[in-house]
Formats: sequence, C-alpha cells, structure tokens
Amino acid sequence: MPLRSLLTMPRLFRHGSAIGADLPPDEAVVLDARPAPLRAAVSAATAGDHGPARELLAATRLGAEWERRSSWVGVLAESALHTPGWLDAWLSESPEDPDALLVKAELCIHRAWAIRTGARARHVSRDRFRAFFALLEDAVPVIGAAAELNPDDPVPWRIALTHARGSQAPREVFDAYWAEATARAPHHYGCHATALQYLCDKWYGSHEEMFAFAERAAADALPGSKLNALPLAAAVEYDVVADGTEDGPIDRSRITAAVDRALELSSFYEPGDPEAAGFRNELALMLVLGQRFEEALDVFRAIGAHARTQPWGYFGDAREEFLEFRTGVRMQIASRIPFFATPPPSVTGSAAVAPAGPEVHLLAIAAATPAKVAEAALLCGVPLRIAPAGAAASYVSLAPDASPGKRASLIGKDRLTGAADTFTTGEKWSALVLRRTGDRAGFTLLHKGKEAAAHEWDPAAPVGEHTAAAATAAVLARVYGLPDPRPLIGLLRSPDAPARRQADLVAALGLPPLPAGFGERADVLATVADARLLERRGLLAGMRDTMADAPDRLLVASPGERPAPRPLRWWLTRSLAFVFFATAAGYAWWSPGVGTLRSVLFSLLALAFGAQLVGQYAPGVRRHRKAEK
Repeated sequence: MPLRSLLTMPRLFRHGSAIGADLPPDEAVVLDARPAPLRAAVSAATAGDHGPARELLAATRLGAEWERRSSWVGVLAESALHTPGWLDAWLSESPEDPDALLVKAELCIHRAWAIRTGARARHVSRDRFRAFFALLEDAVPVIGAAAELNPDDPVPWRIALTHARGSQAPREVFDAYWAEATARAPHHYGCHATALQYLCDKWYGSHEEMFAFAERAAADALPGSKLNALPLAAAVEYDVVADGTEDGPIDRSRITAAVDRALELSSFYEPGDPEAAGFRNELALMLVLGQRFEEALDVFRAIGAHARTQPWGYFGDAREEFLEFRTGVRMQIASRIPFFATPPPSVTGSAAVAPAGPEVHLLAIAAATPAKVAEAALLCGVPLRIAPAGAAASYVSLAPDASPGKRASLIGKDRLTGAADTFTTGEKWSALVLRRTGDRAGFTLLHKGKEAAAHEWDPAAPVGEHTAAAATAAVLARVYGLPDPRPLIGLLRSPDAPARRQADLVAALGLPPLPAGFGERADVLATVADARLLERRGLLAGMRDTMADAPDRLLVASPGERPAPRPLRWWLTRSLAFVFFATAAGYAWWSPGVGTLRSVLFSLLALAFGAQLVGQYAPGVRRHRKAEK
C-alpha cells in the first residue's frame, strides 16, 4: 500500500462519518424515480388500463407542458414496448387521438433501437441493421400523423430528430426538422439535447460543432432555463463518452465554463427537485472528475435520492456507481482534513438537505439460528435485532441506533445489506435481504459474503426480460435447493402488486413467512416474540467476543442488558492464557533472539485475553457499586 494511503487512513476513519452526514442513506436512493401521476399511469397501463395515460398526456397537451410531455411520452413508449396491449386498445378506441399517435411514434423509434441495440456500429450485424432501417421507415408516416394532429406540439419533431440520427438522414433533413421544432418551442430542452447527439463527433458532427451549438443555446437562454445545462451535456459527451484528453480539440476552459454555468443553474432549483435531477447528476460527475469535491458534495446534497441512469450507467450499474462516487467524494474530503482538526460545517451538513424520499423498510431472513447469526455478525458495526424464524432460520433487522458508529456510516450500501455481507462471509448459509420502498419491493441475496442475486418489483417499470429473470431464478433455486426454477421466473417478471409478489417468492423458496407489519412500520421485530438485540460493538470488542464459547449469550433482550455471568472455568482459562501470553510478550521484547513478529503476536494475544477479562469484570463492578449506592 502506498505511503500516502497509509497516512490518510486514520483521517478517513476519524472524519469519514461526519462528512456528508446529512445525505440520504444509500437505501433511500432510487434510480430514475418518476412522479406519482406518471407512476400511476404506467402501472395502470401495464395492467391493461390506458385511461390514466390518456388523461395525463391530454393535460400536458392542453397546458402546453412540452418538456414534461416529451419526457412522459418516452416513459409510456418504453412501457408499451414490453406490454403493447394497452396502447393497441387505446388506438383501436381512438385512432385519431394525437396523444396515442404520439406514443406510437415514440414506440416505433424504441422498437427500432431495441433491434439495433446501443452497441457501436461495427458490433451490429447486417441483419440487425436491415431490420433497424425497416422499422425506422415504418415510423415515418406515424411521426407525420402525430405532427399533423397537433400542429403546435414540438414533441413529434423531437422524435423526428431522433429518427434522423438513426436513419442517417443528411444535414438538410436534420436542419428542416430542427427548424420545425424550434418554430414551435425555441427553448425546448428535449429537442436541443436530441439535436446535440446528431451534432456530436460519434454521429454526424464534431466536438467543436457540438460545443458551439450548446454554447449558443445557453447564451440565448433565460436564467433558470435548463438550456443553461446544455454545455454540460456536451462536456459529458466529450469527457466521458468520447474520453476527451487535455490536448484534445476542446480547450479545458470551455469544460470549466460549462460546469460553472450548470452550478449557477442548480441554484435556481430547490434541493431534491426531480426536474433538476438530470443535469445535477451530470454536474456531480463532472465536478468529481475535476476534483472539485466540496462542490460535488453540495450537488449530491441537492440531488438527494434522485439518481439517474445517465451519466452513471456509462461506468456500470448506474445506482451502484452513483453510490460509489458519492462515497468516494466523502472519503476524498475526509482524507484532506488534518487528523486533529474539526471538519467545517460546509462539509458536515449545514447546507439545505433534499428530501430523502419514501421510507425504506428492510428485513433479512438468514438460513441459520439466531446464535449462529449473532456469532457471525459481531464485526458488522451495526446493532441488529434477531428473532427465531422456525427451527433453523432467523429474522434480522436493523435496531434503532441514535449515534451510528464510524464503520456503519462507511459501509457504502444500505446498512442491513452491508451487515449481511459481513455475517455471511465464511459461512455456508445465506441471507435474503428484503426491502420495501413506497410501492416498490425487492431483495438482495447474500451468499458466502457476496451478492448472488438481486431484483426489484416496480409497478411503473416494464415487464422484466425473461433472460435476466431466468438467471436470477436459477441462482435462487440453486441456493435454496429447489429442483425447478421455472415457477420463480413468473414471480420475478410480474411487476404488479410488488408486496404480494415478494411474499409469494419467500413462500416459494420455503422460507418463513414475513412478520406482520413488514413494510408498514419501522423496527418490525421489536414486538416479535423471542426477538433479541445484538448490540453494536467496537472492533476490539467484536474480536474479543468472537472467541466466546457460548454465542447465544451475545444476544440480549434490551439495550444495556449484559449476558449472564461467565462460569468459573471460563475465568480460569482466560486468566491463565493472559498470564502466559503477557509473560511471553515481556520475555520476547527483552530477548534479542525472539524477533519482532513473535513479540507483536504474543502482545496481541495478551491484549485480546485481557480485553475479554476486563469486558466481563468492569460491568459487574459497576453494577455492584450502583447496588451499594
């Protein structure tokens, strides 16, 4: 390990928990969260009812809410790509409805790109390209009809601009579509962002043309308009997608100016505003890449729980990347604060805090007895409530913790999943961490200290892909010894009624039923019979207790309660071990022939056994003194 890393580790441990302590917890972060009306419309459409979608889009048309209309049409088209029945019914009922035709036009583009995929052209087969261009050709009359039925609407022309990019339309066609779009809405961000892609280097323009276009649009925009973030989108395209270099065609001052302009734009929006989440996620990334960590932390605060697929999806799993970048910013700031200094309020949480989103409910079902779970969870750094769940399983939940320890704040994922990661490491048994957030439900399977599978049911999301569901079902069947994974696939692919699907999956895996009230109240195990508390321990105390010869004694009924007194044999063996290793350590340090490694080893063993004795003796002395008073 480099010397610099060794020097910064104490600072990370000391200050890490304080930096960004006001950020929403990891478990509250939701990827591509949608407003309630849109979620309800997509959920109803997936179930076969197009009524809410029809009313939603009619309101955007009558109110000329073009930005919202553009975004919502894309989401509804994505839903129709996987469950087209509701849109077919809508068109059959109202073939001249401008909103239904608009969704169909967007759907045609989605179908074409689903065939082509998002891969680079050299990785797409000829057959796929032929199908892609054929579907784009079929989309032309649909886009034209949508434009004719609502002449004031710029959204059909935004779709036409996407069509031009895919169909390799010449510049004069693109220019014609662009003129139609801007004639209807000169400052429409969606149209500008789509045009930016056509003009970028990887399609039909260049880095210089892309930046010039974005900078002109921002210069003409009103204060507070999202067009002020268009140069930031160009910067992401250049720096992240195209991997621009210091000596590339774009001067770094233009990147800096784009970031600064977006920072100013962010100040026009309230913390947690979902309308600003798109450019704020891009802004946070660019600030991190520019090593402007304090400003990035402020932007992460403003983002709150609203993570977005772009730009984090460029690096891997978007939600995980968002959380890792956010944790990395905290650690970078902590590593720069002197060990004995106090972190300034600007990095500990004095800024306005964004709403954390809906409450998250977590519960784990571990395939081991409470005593075994307690023994394995000693070093997880969080207090746990553990209850028996049948003969050989346990319910595990987070216990209330007024002052979380430093390790708990640095886990990097939700604390129960992090704890399950710890207590399944080195064990043959697994743990299924279940979560419910609003109307969503999901799980993460931890097996041998690794995430083996994960899934989320979202009523507003498209039906899951069969291949992904089959892979997840196969893992679940293997871990839980099921002969046939096929019944699990249907449960995983059904997005409706997430809570019921989750409960059905638990039953299908042969696990104990979920406790009453899960998903409705916090600390659901507090009222469960025989539930016990595993108190949070420091690192040394956890190491000490791992040597306990009766792991069930680690569980207590309430905070502050201590296990029953140790038997005489325990005191005798630990005392003899302490005397032996303390003597050996003293001899080793004063004898030149023993060596440093053995000296340190004997000292650590002496300290470990001494800590065990003190840990048992001190509470008894305190209780005795209280009794005398």
